[in-house]
Amino acid sequence: MSESVVAEVSGVTEEQEVWQVVHALNEDWTRHRGANLKRFFHPRMVAITATDARRLQGREACMASWRAFAEGAEIDTWAEHDPRIDIFGDTAIATYYYELVFRMQGHDYHVKGRDMVTLVRDFDNWWVVADHFSTLPG
Repeated sequence: MSESVVAEVSGVTEEQEVWQVVHALNEDWTRHRGANLKRFFHPRMVAITATDARRLQGREACMASWRAFAEGAEIDTWAEHDPRIDIFGDTAIATYYYELVFRMQGHDYHVKGRDMVTLVRDFDNWWVVADHFSTLPG
């Protein structure tokens, strides 16, 4: 599993290191670099998404879902707001709000949502093991 993203700047806190991983993951999928997702997703990752009726199980299923969206959408804007990182030993929970502006199949969308990402540290690398995101209520 040595392909994961690690903090490249010495002296960062664990919280900053985790946020760097989450932010880098978002940068990759929103810029159509879906092949890079393997360096973030744990092989046994699970996800609950806003568009899939059933949970996604495994790295390959999660990568396919993220790639399908990124390849099918013209993403104009991706912005993350108010991140919070909580560390529990070798487990981290990252929560944040996002804003996504994109065009898909001739329609324009402006989505505001929230995301909760669970990561585990394995051999000093942080891996995404679970993700649950949805639009904001109301």
